[in-house]
Amino acid sequence: MKQTILLLLIVTCLQLNAQTTYEIKKDIGYYPSTTSQNDGYIKSQCTIDLYYPTNKKNFATVVWFHGGGLTGGSKEIPKQLMDNGFAVIGVGYRLSPKVKAVACIEDAAAATSWVFTHIAEFGGNPNAIFLSGHSAGAYLSLMITMDKKYLNKYNIDANKIAGVISLSSQTITHFTIRDERGIKGTQPIIDEYAPLYHVRQDVPPIILFTGDAEKEMLGRYEENAYLYRMLLLNKAAEVKLYKMDGYDHGSMPLASYPLMIKEIARLQKEIKN
Repeated sequence: MKQTILLLLIVTCLQLNAQTTYEIKKDIGYYPSTTSQNDGYIKSQCTIDLYYPTNKKNFATVVWFHGGGLTGGSKEIPKQLMDNGFAVIGVGYRLSPKVKAVACIEDAAAATSWVFTHIAEFGGNPNAIFLSGHSAGAYLSLMITMDKKYLNKYNIDANKIAGVISLSSQTITHFTIRDERGIKGTQPIIDEYAPLYHVRQDVPPIILFTGDAEKEMLGRYEENAYLYRMLLLNKAAEVKLYKMDGYDHGSMPLASYPLMIKEIARLQKEIKN
C-alpha cells in the first residue's frame, strides 16, 4: 500500500514538473523559392517566425498578423500569447506604398496556406488554425476568411479556419486602400475590400474585439458592431463582440489577450480532429 502511494506521488510530481517546452524558427519563407528568388521584396518581407511547443502534439496554432495600417510594422509574436500551449506564428508581409495594399491580403493568404500545409510537420493540428492580429493585421485575418477567393487560390476552403480573433479591425474598406484611390479617411466605403461586403452564414467562428467606443479610431467600434449585427442577421453559427471600455486603439490588445486565450481554448475543445 505504501509503495503504491509513493509511486502515485512520484508520478504526480513528474506530471507537475513536466512543463511544455518551446522552440522558435525564424525567417521561414512562405512563398515558393521560384517566386521569392525573382522578387527581392517578397524574399525580404514574406517570412514567418514560428514559436511552437516541442513536447506536445496536436496543438492549436495562432497565425498573427501585425498592425501598422498596411504601410508599416513588422512581424511579431506578442509575448502575452507565448507559452499558452499553442503555437504562434508572426507573419511579415509587403507594405504599401511599395505595393498596392491588395498585395498585403494576398500575402496573408499565402502565409496561411503555408501553415495549413506545414504545421502538422511540427506537431500541430491543421484543424485548429486560428487567424488573428491587431488593427491592419485583424483586417487581413477577416479579409482572407470572409472573401474565400484568396485561400481558394491554394485549394483551401476558408471555412476550415478554426476561428478568427480580430482585435480592432477595419470592417469597411481599409483606409489605406481608400487613400490609394484618393478617397479621404472620413469617407466610408464598403466594397470587395471590406470584410462587411462578404458576410455570409457559413463563416468560421468570428470573435471581434474593439477598444472603448469613445477612444477608438474613427468609428472602429461601430464598424465592428455593424459586422457583428450583419453576421447575426445572416445566422452565422458563432460570432461575439467584446468592447474593452477604457482602452484606446493602441492599448486594447493588452486588455484583450486574456479573453482571447480563453476563447481559443474554448473553441479548440469543439474541434473534431
